[in-house]
Amino acid sequence: MSMTLKYQQNPVFPNRYISPQKLFNFLQENYSRVITEVGTSYLGKPIYKMRLGEGSVKVLAWSQMHGNESNSTLAMLDLLEMFKHQPEIEKEIASNITLDFIFMLNPDGAEKWTRRNGLDIDLNRDFLKRSSKEFSILKKAVDKEEYDYALNLHEQRTIFSTDGVHPATLSFLAPSQDFERTVTETRKKTMAVIYRIYQKLNRELPHQIARYSDEFYPSSTGDNFTKMGIPCILFEGGHFPDDYKRTGTRKYYTLALYEALKAMASLKGATDDWLLYREIPENKESHYDIIYRNVKLNTDFECILDIAVQYKEEIKSGEEEISFTPIVVEVGDIGKKKGWKEIDCSGKTFVSSKSFPKLDEEVDFTIE
Repeated sequence: MSMTLKYQQNPVFPNRYISPQKLFNFLQENYSRVITEVGTSYLGKPIYKMRLGEGSVKVLAWSQMHGNESNSTLAMLDLLEMFKHQPEIEKEIASNITLDFIFMLNPDGAEKWTRRNGLDIDLNRDFLKRSSKEFSILKKAVDKEEYDYALNLHEQRTIFSTDGVHPATLSFLAPSQDFERTVTETRKKTMAVIYRIYQKLNRELPHQIARYSDEFYPSSTGDNFTKMGIPCILFEGGHFPDDYKRTGTRKYYTLALYEALKAMASLKGATDDWLLYREIPENKESHYDIIYRNVKLNTDFECILDIAVQYKEEIKSGEEEISFTPIVVEVGDIGKKKGWKEIDCSGKTFVSSKSFPKLDEEVDFTIE
Protein backbone atom coordinates (compact mmCIF):
# COMPACT_ATOMS: atom_id res chain seq x y z
CA MET A 1 0.00 0.00 0.00
CA SER A 2 1.40 3.40 -1.01
CA MET A 3 1.55 6.07 1.69
CA THR A 4 1.28 9.82 1.15
CA LEU A 5 4.29 11.36 2.84
CA LYS A 6 4.23 14.84 4.34
CA TYR A 7 7.55 16.33 5.43
CA GLN A 8 7.47 17.94 8.90
CA GLN A 9 10.36 19.68 10.61
CA ASN A 10 10.94 19.06 14.31
CA PRO A 11 10.03 22.42 15.91
CA VAL A 12 12.34 21.88 18.91
CA PHE A 13 15.39 22.01 16.61
CA PRO A 14 14.94 24.89 14.12
CA ASN A 15 18.68 25.58 13.71
CA ARG A 16 21.48 23.85 11.88
CA TYR A 17 23.50 23.86 15.12
CA ILE A 18 22.40 21.32 17.74
CA SER A 19 23.58 21.69 21.31
CA PRO A 20 24.45 18.17 22.53
CA GLN A 21 22.80 18.84 25.90
CA LYS A 22 19.60 19.97 24.20
CA LEU A 23 19.59 16.76 22.16
CA PHE A 24 20.23 14.60 25.24
CA ASN A 25 17.38 16.31 27.13
CA PHE A 26 14.99 15.88 24.21
CA LEU A 27 15.75 12.17 23.83
CA GLN A 28 15.44 11.53 27.58
CA GLU A 29 12.16 13.44 27.86
CA ASN A 30 10.48 11.98 24.77
CA TYR A 31 12.09 8.64 23.94
CA SER A 32 13.43 7.22 27.21
CA ARG A 33 11.74 3.86 26.53
CA VAL A 34 13.64 3.25 23.30
CA ILE A 35 17.06 4.77 23.98
CA THR A 36 20.08 3.29 25.72
CA GLU A 37 23.38 4.93 26.55
CA VAL A 38 26.00 2.95 24.61
CA GLY A 39 29.06 4.84 25.84
CA THR A 40 30.61 8.22 26.44
CA SER A 41 32.83 10.53 24.42
CA TYR A 42 36.42 11.50 25.27
CA LEU A 43 35.05 14.49 27.23
CA GLY A 44 32.45 12.35 29.01
CA LYS A 45 29.30 13.18 27.03
CA PRO A 46 26.74 10.39 26.64
CA ILE A 47 26.15 8.69 23.30
CA TYR A 48 22.66 7.25 22.78
CA LYS A 49 21.32 4.50 20.57
CA MET A 50 17.62 4.41 19.72
CA ARG A 51 15.88 1.23 18.62
CA LEU A 52 12.76 1.54 16.48
CA GLY A 53 10.66 -1.16 14.87
CA GLU A 54 10.61 -4.93 15.06
CA GLY A 55 10.96 -5.92 11.43
CA SER A 56 13.16 -8.65 10.02
CA VAL A 57 15.53 -6.28 8.16
CA LYS A 58 18.11 -4.99 10.66
CA VAL A 59 19.68 -1.60 9.99
CA LEU A 60 22.34 0.37 11.88
CA ALA A 61 22.67 4.13 11.28
CA TRP A 62 24.76 6.80 12.98
CA SER A 63 24.83 10.58 12.82
CA GLN A 64 27.43 13.31 13.36
CA MET A 65 30.50 11.13 13.19
CA HIS A 66 31.83 14.51 12.06
CA GLY A 67 30.67 17.09 14.59
CA ASN A 68 29.93 19.86 12.08
CA GLU A 69 27.61 17.69 9.95
CA SER A 70 24.30 18.03 11.75
CA ASN A 71 21.80 17.34 8.97
CA SER A 72 21.95 13.62 9.67
CA THR A 73 20.81 14.17 13.26
CA LEU A 74 18.20 16.70 12.16
CA ALA A 75 16.90 14.27 9.53
CA MET A 76 16.30 11.60 12.15
CA LEU A 77 14.62 14.12 14.47
CA ASP A 78 12.41 15.25 11.58
CA LEU A 79 11.56 11.65 10.69
CA LEU A 80 10.51 11.06 14.31
CA GLU A 81 8.31 14.18 14.05
CA MET A 82 6.72 12.77 10.91
CA PHE A 83 6.11 9.45 12.66
CA LYS A 84 4.36 11.33 15.47
CA HIS A 85 1.92 13.02 13.09
CA GLN A 86 1.69 10.22 10.52
CA PRO A 87 1.61 6.98 12.53
CA GLU A 88 0.81 4.96 9.41
CA ILE A 89 4.26 5.88 8.05
CA GLU A 90 5.94 4.66 11.23
CA LYS A 91 3.91 1.46 11.16
CA GLU A 92 4.94 0.80 7.57
CA ILE A 93 8.63 1.11 8.48
CA ALA A 94 8.49 -0.53 11.92
CA SER A 95 6.77 -3.70 10.67
CA ASN A 96 9.60 -4.34 8.18
CA ILE A 97 12.68 -2.72 9.75
CA THR A 98 14.51 -2.87 13.06
CA LEU A 99 16.48 0.37 13.10
CA ASP A 100 19.29 1.06 15.57
CA PHE A 101 20.16 4.75 15.30
CA ILE A 102 23.21 6.10 17.14
CA PHE A 103 22.70 9.83 17.70
CA MET A 104 25.65 12.22 17.51
CA LEU A 105 28.55 9.78 17.63
CA ASN A 106 30.91 12.76 18.08
CA PRO A 107 29.22 15.04 20.66
CA ASP A 108 32.52 16.76 21.57
CA GLY A 109 33.01 17.86 17.97
CA ALA A 110 29.30 18.68 17.64
CA GLU A 111 29.44 21.07 20.59
CA LYS A 112 32.39 23.01 19.12
CA TRP A 113 31.16 22.62 15.50
CA THR A 114 34.34 20.88 14.41
CA ARG A 115 34.80 17.88 12.16
CA ARG A 116 37.07 15.96 14.54
CA ASN A 117 36.56 14.71 18.10
CA GLY A 118 37.95 16.05 21.38
CA LEU A 119 41.38 14.55 20.62
CA ASP A 120 41.36 15.92 17.04
CA ILE A 121 40.86 12.43 15.59
CA ASP A 122 38.79 12.01 12.42
CA LEU A 123 36.42 9.20 13.44
CA ASN A 124 35.79 8.33 9.80
CA ARG A 125 39.46 7.41 9.38
CA ASP A 126 39.82 5.50 12.65
CA PHE A 127 38.64 2.03 11.62
CA LEU A 128 42.06 0.34 11.79
CA LYS A 129 43.75 2.11 14.74
CA ARG A 130 40.58 2.68 16.82
CA SER A 131 42.35 5.44 18.71
CA SER A 132 39.07 7.12 19.71
CA LYS A 133 36.57 6.06 22.35
CA GLU A 134 33.75 7.02 20.01
CA PHE A 135 34.66 4.78 17.07
CA SER A 136 34.99 1.79 19.38
CA ILE A 137 31.36 2.36 20.42
CA LEU A 138 30.26 2.12 16.79
CA LYS A 139 32.38 -0.98 16.11
CA LYS A 140 31.06 -2.69 19.25
CA ALA A 141 27.48 -2.06 18.07
CA VAL A 142 28.30 -3.67 14.71
CA ASP A 143 29.99 -6.68 16.29
CA LYS A 144 27.06 -7.24 18.66
CA GLU A 145 24.36 -7.70 16.00
CA GLU A 146 24.05 -9.07 12.49
CA TYR A 147 22.97 -6.05 10.47
CA ASP A 148 21.60 -6.34 6.95
CA TYR A 149 22.46 -2.72 6.11
CA ALA A 150 24.31 0.29 7.53
CA LEU A 151 23.75 4.02 6.95
CA ASN A 152 26.86 6.19 7.26
CA LEU A 153 25.42 9.71 7.43
CA HIS A 154 27.51 12.76 6.49
CA GLU A 155 27.51 16.20 4.85
CA GLN A 156 29.74 17.63 2.13
CA ARG A 157 31.07 21.09 1.32
CA THR A 158 29.39 23.58 -1.00
CA ILE A 159 32.08 23.06 -3.67
CA PHE A 160 30.28 20.14 -5.34
CA SER A 161 27.79 20.15 -8.20
CA THR A 162 26.14 17.38 -10.21
CA ASP A 163 26.87 18.89 -13.63
CA GLY A 164 28.86 22.10 -13.18
CA VAL A 165 25.60 24.06 -12.85
CA HIS A 166 23.33 22.55 -10.18
CA PRO A 167 24.49 21.96 -6.58
CA ALA A 168 24.88 18.38 -5.33
CA THR A 169 22.26 18.76 -2.60
CA LEU A 170 22.37 15.02 -1.93
CA SER A 171 25.15 12.61 -2.84
CA PHE A 172 25.36 8.88 -2.17
CA LEU A 173 28.03 6.22 -2.39
CA ALA A 174 28.34 2.46 -2.46
CA PRO A 175 31.88 2.37 -0.96
CA SER A 176 34.64 0.20 -2.44
CA GLN A 177 36.35 -2.52 -0.44
CA ASP A 178 39.60 -2.57 -2.42
CA PHE A 179 41.77 -0.34 -4.60
CA GLU A 180 40.42 -2.04 -7.74
CA ARG A 181 36.89 -0.87 -6.79
CA THR A 182 35.57 -4.40 -7.37
CA VAL A 183 31.78 -4.51 -7.68
CA THR A 184 30.99 -7.22 -5.13
CA GLU A 185 27.57 -8.61 -4.17
CA THR A 186 27.69 -6.42 -1.06
CA ARG A 187 28.24 -3.30 -3.18
CA LYS A 188 25.44 -4.34 -5.55
CA LYS A 189 23.04 -4.46 -2.57
CA THR A 190 24.12 -0.93 -1.64
CA MET A 191 23.81 0.32 -5.23
CA ALA A 192 20.28 -1.13 -5.45
CA VAL A 193 19.16 0.86 -2.39
CA ILE A 194 20.80 4.08 -3.62
CA TYR A 195 19.16 3.77 -7.03
CA ARG A 196 15.74 3.40 -5.35
CA ILE A 197 16.35 6.63 -3.38
CA TYR A 198 17.48 8.41 -6.55
CA GLN A 199 14.48 7.14 -8.51
CA LYS A 200 12.07 8.47 -5.86
CA LEU A 201 13.66 11.87 -5.16
CA ASN A 202 15.00 12.84 -8.58
CA ARG A 203 11.51 14.02 -9.57
CA GLU A 204 11.34 16.44 -6.65
CA LEU A 205 15.02 17.38 -6.75
CA PRO A 206 15.98 17.25 -10.44
CA HIS A 207 19.69 17.63 -11.32
CA GLN A 208 20.64 17.91 -7.62
CA ILE A 209 21.41 14.28 -6.70
CA ALA A 210 24.87 12.83 -7.34
CA ARG A 211 27.06 9.88 -6.44
CA TYR A 212 30.36 10.30 -4.67
CA SER A 213 33.69 9.03 -6.02
CA ASP A 214 34.23 5.38 -5.06
CA GLU A 215 37.97 5.74 -4.49
CA PHE A 216 39.05 3.24 -1.81
CA TYR A 217 40.17 4.59 1.58
CA PRO A 218 41.84 1.79 3.60
CA SER A 219 41.09 3.31 7.03
CA SER A 220 37.56 4.61 6.44
CA THR A 221 34.35 3.32 7.96
CA GLY A 222 32.15 2.60 4.95
CA ASP A 223 34.91 0.87 2.99
CA ASN A 224 35.68 -1.46 5.89
CA PHE A 225 32.07 -2.27 6.73
CA THR A 226 31.61 -3.11 3.04
CA LYS A 227 34.69 -5.35 3.29
CA MET A 228 32.99 -7.07 6.26
CA GLY A 229 30.02 -7.84 4.00
CA ILE A 230 27.66 -5.16 5.35
CA PRO A 231 26.03 -3.06 2.58
CA CYS A 232 26.91 0.45 3.80
CA ILE A 233 25.19 3.43 2.19
CA LEU A 234 27.06 6.74 2.47
CA PHE A 235 24.81 9.84 2.62
CA GLU A 236 26.25 13.29 1.89
CA GLY A 237 24.05 16.37 2.36
CA GLY A 238 25.32 19.33 0.35
CA HIS A 239 24.44 22.81 -0.84
CA PHE A 240 20.90 23.94 -1.59
CA PRO A 241 20.49 27.12 -3.69
CA ASP A 242 20.67 30.34 -1.60
CA ASP A 243 20.36 28.32 1.60
CA TYR A 244 23.48 28.15 3.74
CA LYS A 245 21.41 27.14 6.78
CA ARG A 246 20.60 24.03 4.70
CA THR A 247 16.90 23.89 5.50
CA GLY A 248 16.21 22.64 1.97
CA THR A 249 18.97 20.04 2.31
CA ARG A 250 17.49 19.02 5.65
CA LYS A 251 14.09 18.34 4.09
CA TYR A 252 15.45 16.18 1.28
CA TYR A 253 17.93 14.44 3.59
CA THR A 254 14.96 13.39 5.75
CA LEU A 255 12.98 12.17 2.75
CA ALA A 256 16.07 10.28 1.53
CA LEU A 257 16.43 8.60 4.94
CA TYR A 258 12.79 7.50 4.75
CA GLU A 259 13.19 6.25 1.16
CA ALA A 260 16.36 4.34 2.15
CA LEU A 261 14.51 2.51 4.93
CA LYS A 262 11.59 1.81 2.60
CA ALA A 263 13.94 0.48 -0.11
CA MET A 264 15.77 -1.79 2.35
CA ALA A 265 12.44 -3.12 3.64
CA SER A 266 11.37 -3.91 0.10
CA LEU A 267 14.65 -5.24 -1.33
CA LYS A 268 15.63 -7.33 1.71
CA GLY A 269 19.15 -7.77 0.34
CA ALA A 270 18.13 -8.13 -3.33
CA THR A 271 20.21 -6.34 -5.99
CA ASP A 272 17.43 -5.26 -8.41
CA ASP A 273 18.47 -2.48 -10.82
CA TRP A 274 21.93 -2.13 -9.26
CA LEU A 275 23.43 -1.39 -12.67
CA LEU A 276 21.27 1.74 -12.95
CA TYR A 277 23.30 3.24 -10.07
CA ARG A 278 25.78 4.29 -12.77
CA GLU A 279 23.12 6.58 -14.26
CA ILE A 280 23.47 8.88 -11.24
CA PRO A 281 25.89 11.72 -12.15
CA GLU A 282 29.16 11.83 -10.22
CA ASN A 283 30.02 14.79 -7.97
CA LYS A 284 32.05 17.51 -9.67
CA GLU A 285 34.28 19.85 -7.66
CA SER A 286 33.25 22.93 -9.61
CA HIS A 287 32.25 25.81 -7.34
CA TYR A 288 33.22 28.38 -4.72
CA ASP A 289 30.68 30.24 -2.59
CA ILE A 290 31.52 33.63 -4.17
CA ILE A 291 33.77 34.66 -7.05
CA TYR A 292 34.62 38.31 -7.62
CA ARG A 293 35.51 38.56 -11.32
CA ASN A 294 37.84 41.07 -13.00
CA VAL A 295 38.99 42.86 -9.82
CA LYS A 296 41.46 45.68 -10.51
CA LEU A 297 43.87 45.87 -7.56
CA ASN A 298 45.48 49.05 -6.22
CA THR A 299 48.98 48.03 -7.29
CA ASP A 300 51.62 50.14 -9.04
CA PHE A 301 51.25 47.90 -12.10
CA GLU A 302 48.24 46.62 -14.04
CA CYS A 303 46.76 43.73 -12.04
CA ILE A 304 43.30 42.39 -12.80
CA LEU A 305 42.30 39.04 -11.29
CA ASP A 306 39.53 36.92 -9.79
CA ILE A 307 39.03 36.38 -6.05
CA ALA A 308 37.31 33.24 -4.71
CA VAL A 309 35.67 33.21 -1.29
CA GLN A 310 34.39 30.36 0.88
CA TYR A 311 32.36 30.75 4.05
CA LYS A 312 33.95 29.44 7.24
CA GLU A 313 31.32 28.05 9.60
CA GLU A 314 31.71 28.50 13.36
CA ILE A 315 29.64 28.56 16.51
CA LYS A 316 30.34 31.60 18.64
CA SER A 317 30.08 31.54 22.43
CA GLY A 318 26.53 32.04 23.68
CA GLU A 319 24.92 31.71 20.25
CA GLU A 320 22.43 29.08 19.13
CA GLU A 321 23.22 29.10 15.41
CA ILE A 322 26.38 28.93 13.38
CA SER A 323 27.76 32.08 11.73
CA PHE A 324 29.47 32.38 8.36
CA THR A 325 32.77 34.21 7.90
CA PRO A 326 33.90 34.87 4.30
CA ILE A 327 37.51 33.70 3.74
CA VAL A 328 39.69 34.32 0.68
CA VAL A 329 40.65 30.89 -0.68
CA GLU A 330 42.00 31.62 -4.18
CA VAL A 331 43.22 34.55 -6.27
CA GLY A 332 44.27 34.79 -9.91
CA ASP A 333 42.63 33.23 -12.97
CA ILE A 334 39.65 31.25 -11.67
CA GLY A 335 38.09 30.77 -15.08
CA LYS A 336 37.71 27.01 -14.67
CA LYS A 337 35.54 27.33 -11.57
CA LYS A 338 32.16 28.96 -10.92
CA GLY A 339 30.68 30.78 -7.95
CA TRP A 340 27.23 30.17 -6.48
CA LYS A 341 27.30 33.94 -6.45
CA GLU A 342 29.39 35.82 -9.04
CA ILE A 343 30.15 39.55 -8.93
CA ASP A 344 31.59 41.26 -12.01
CA CYS A 345 33.89 44.02 -10.79
CA SER A 346 34.78 45.46 -14.22
CA GLY A 347 35.08 49.24 -14.00
CA LYS A 348 34.68 49.17 -10.20
CA THR A 349 37.11 50.04 -7.40
CA PHE A 350 38.75 47.60 -4.99
CA VAL A 351 38.64 49.28 -1.56
CA SER A 352 40.87 47.82 1.15
CA SER A 353 43.59 48.76 3.64
CA LYS A 354 45.81 46.29 1.73
CA SER A 355 46.98 46.36 -1.88
CA PHE A 356 45.81 42.82 -2.50
CA PRO A 357 43.66 40.15 -0.77
CA LYS A 358 45.48 37.66 1.46
CA LEU A 359 44.84 33.93 1.10
CA ASP A 360 43.19 32.17 4.07
CA GLU A 361 42.27 35.50 5.67
CA GLU A 362 38.88 37.04 6.26
CA VAL A 363 37.52 39.26 3.48
CA ASP A 364 38.40 42.85 4.40
CA PHE A 365 37.67 44.55 1.10
CA THR A 366 34.66 46.09 -0.61
CA ILE A 367 33.96 46.69 -4.29
CA GLU A 368 32.57 50.14 -5.04
